[in-house]
Amino acid sequence: MSLTTQDVPNPLVPGPTWTSHQFVADEVMDDQFRHHLSMMYFGMSDLGECLEVARTLRPSDEESWMVSWTSMARRLQERAEVSASRGKTVSAASAYLRASTYWRAALMHFSFKDDPRVNINALASKHCYDRYLDISGYPGKYVEIPYEGSFLPAHVYHSPVAGPGPAPLLIFNQGRDAWPEDTRWVYDGAIRRGIHCIAFHGPGQGLAIRLNNLPFRHDWEHVVTPVVDFALGLEGVDPDRIALMGLSFGGYLAPRGAAFEQRLKVCIADPGVLNWGDSIISSFPPPLREALAAGPEAFNGAIEASMAQSPTHAWFIRDASWKHGVSTPYDLFEALRLYDLTPFAGQIKCDTLVIDGTEEVFSTGQPRKLYDALECRKDFMVFDQTSTAQLHCQNGANATAGEMMFDWLDERL
Repeated sequence: MSLTTQDVPNPLVPGPTWTSHQFVADEVMDDQFRHHLSMMYFGMSDLGECLEVARTLRPSDEESWMVSWTSMARRLQERAEVSASRGKTVSAASAYLRASTYWRAALMHFSFKDDPRVNINALASKHCYDRYLDISGYPGKYVEIPYEGSFLPAHVYHSPVAGPGPAPLLIFNQGRDAWPEDTRWVYDGAIRRGIHCIAFHGPGQGLAIRLNNLPFRHDWEHVVTPVVDFALGLEGVDPDRIALMGLSFGGYLAPRGAAFEQRLKVCIADPGVLNWGDSIISSFPPPLREALAAGPEAFNGAIEASMAQSPTHAWFIRDASWKHGVSTPYDLFEALRLYDLTPFAGQIKCDTLVIDGTEEVFSTGQPRKLYDALECRKDFMVFDQTSTAQLHCQNGANATAGEMMFDWLDERL
């Protein structure tokens, strides 16, 4: 008997460009799925494994997202442990790396912070990645950066081709959803070019929010400065050649840090964000903006009605409220208003690269606004359809993104 598309639980739906292909028939989940699919480039995921996961995902269904990715993660970790027990370290390292990815993937679209699987998966991902580093020979080491009585989990990647003298350093932070481990195109691209790298979990991100309960803060300079302090204590780092890069929501966070931290030579914002709160609030339909202006009672009621009708809206509000350390929708959006670089962009003194994409949908228009507000030496890099890297953070086109971004960085470090 032949199968039809009706027999397939979740068929691939093609579109007019590669970026419009659907795997889950959910805009946010599809974007997140492409993020994990693109990790194949570095052996951090595999095609069949990802498509098997996609087969059982359901649009806007957080439980299906958690269960499907967790099942694949567990399968890969078990395989890695068998290989390791038999002394097959190459196979074990490969499977541990993909298992680590899938444990993290399960958390990306899951907003129920009190569910025990949140910490279970976070610790499992860390364990698998640590095991990968232990047995693979990849030049990365887990560290903990002191931070206001707590610590920021991080990895230091020492470049094996940096040479005997002091070498440049790239400090990298992610955004709202992904973990720094996910972005191998950044830290691997750095160390292959003789640049050391620190990739850290800041407040609101990855392990810092899930294990240390550290929420986001708008004054990110108080995060960047302790990381720079730590970096200057590392062997082989040239203190005059330090770059800072932020990805996604990090496109606000990194420039905010650079506005106050004067020891940076370069800043990269991918994509650039001048005013994160305005970017989010301006996307509201007029009735929600009017409710926000009317005050907490009207806005909370309007958002709760929206959450009841849209699981995706419900996911975002729960997830963002947790990561920003607030308890109501009104408090969340009042907090987001603080993420505004307008008064501080002119203070950035280091060379700055602002990145945009012709299909940027999460920070539309913000990169140009940041670029125009800068008074330092600056460049504007736009990825379009001809590059295949036109999506938010060049999702799905890591090779092109790395080549173009590092060619720019090489000339400034």
